[in-house]
Amino acid sequence: MSAVSTAVNNGGELRQRKTIPEVTTTNEGRKADKLLDTHDTYEFGGPWGVTAMMVFFPMLMYYLWICLWFYDGQIVYPTSVDGIQPFLQQMWAHVRDDASPNLYAWKVYTGLIISQLAFAYVMPGYMQEGLPVPSLGYKTLIYNCNALLSVYSTIALAAMLHYYEIFRLTEIIDNYGHLMTVAMIYGFGVSFGTYFWTVARGEQMRMSGNFIYDVWMGAALNPRIGPVDLKMWAEVRIPWVIVFFLAVSGSCKQYETYGYVTPNMAFMVLATWFYLNACCKGEECIPQTWDMWGFMVIFWNFAGVPFTYVYSVVYMASHEPSEYRFSTPAYIALYMTLITAYYVWDTAMSQKSRFKMQTQGNFKYRWTFPQLPWGTIKNPEYIQTAHGNRLLVSGWWRYSRKPNYVADWVQSFTWGLVVGTASPIPYFYSVFFITVLVHRCGRDFERCGKKYGKDWDRYCEIVKYKFIPGVY
Repeated sequence: MSAVSTAVNNGGELRQRKTIPEVTTTNEGRKADKLLDTHDTYEFGGPWGVTAMMVFFPMLMYYLWICLWFYDGQIVYPTSVDGIQPFLQQMWAHVRDDASPNLYAWKVYTGLIISQLAFAYVMPGYMQEGLPVPSLGYKTLIYNCNALLSVYSTIALAAMLHYYEIFRLTEIIDNYGHLMTVAMIYGFGVSFGTYFWTVARGEQMRMSGNFIYDVWMGAALNPRIGPVDLKMWAEVRIPWVIVFFLAVSGSCKQYETYGYVTPNMAFMVLATWFYLNACCKGEECIPQTWDMWGFMVIFWNFAGVPFTYVYSVVYMASHEPSEYRFSTPAYIALYMTLITAYYVWDTAMSQKSRFKMQTQGNFKYRWTFPQLPWGTIKNPEYIQTAHGNRLLVSGWWRYSRKPNYVADWVQSFTWGLVVGTASPIPYFYSVFFITVLVHRCGRDFERCGKKYGKDWDRYCEIVKYKFIPGVY
């Protein structure tokens, strides 16, 4: 690489380099990595906390869906002590009758799993080297990035099946509850199955000794089926494909019902396509960003993301367009906010991931649509740590430690804003998401403090704001 880079060494001064030298983990860094790969404290409230979340969150998913579909999108609750039992019986009746794991849901969801695994296994793709894995002796793994071809093949296949009335896309949203239950079953099954399989093979990592907590956090680090990396496969091929098709299904239902698609529903098709396409076109960046693979991630990818992020679609598919119609200026503002937030999110993710590839010496420009301006920093500034890694302080990352989180949250907020004040439930995504992001930042910053020590303090002096520049 010929770019001249400005580096901040671990003495603190700036110096010029004619290349970005490749990362070499120091002995000090190896010691820090070993400590980080050892369980030393409970997170998420420990065993009781994760047990509560594993039980409570599926119940919450059912409750919010019932409120959306059967109670005009409003929060319902018993108004007296005597009303609690009838209320719970009514809730259960909806789950039993309208969210049973019926044959349609099993066929559709299992078909998605099988087709996406098959596409991931056989489709040609872009071969990307991942980050060095400390638990594998700093070996790097190769990832076949074929999500782009796989997903658009899926879209083309679905369009053909819909056109010839073999598989009607409209039916997806009509079977939302049934599909959600099957997704939950898959989420629990894959989580516990992966845990037992990993332990049986003696490949478990960071075990605490508490069974339920270890299932939540995960025992596996890099699970694979042949050439298919399950973490990367589950990150894109399941949640975002479902999210997109739910939006498409809602559009089809509107068109068949009213003869047109509202700007609100079209907004959700665009927004979900933005996210799905971004994950596919930049799939080579994903191995730069993750860690363990347990219930927390598996259930969220299989059930949580696809069936809680698009509550606005569920609401619009079951209500008259007159209940959430906006003025033309409001539509323009909504679309522009989404596009701006997407641009910042896309380029921030690209800048960080490509910088990591540059430091590994394996960055190659991959042209996939759309490649946005400022997605790659030509002359990055960074802090050279005693660990051996480098901390980026250029581009969006000069102004905030998590600029991608800020833009990502703004996108999530627009997904609720698209229905205005018609229902509070579509805002669940953004409320839940900001809670997750704040907690995740605390975890990330704590780990970075342990990993980089005084270099992390120096980084925080340069990049002062955690989220919003000038605010927080």
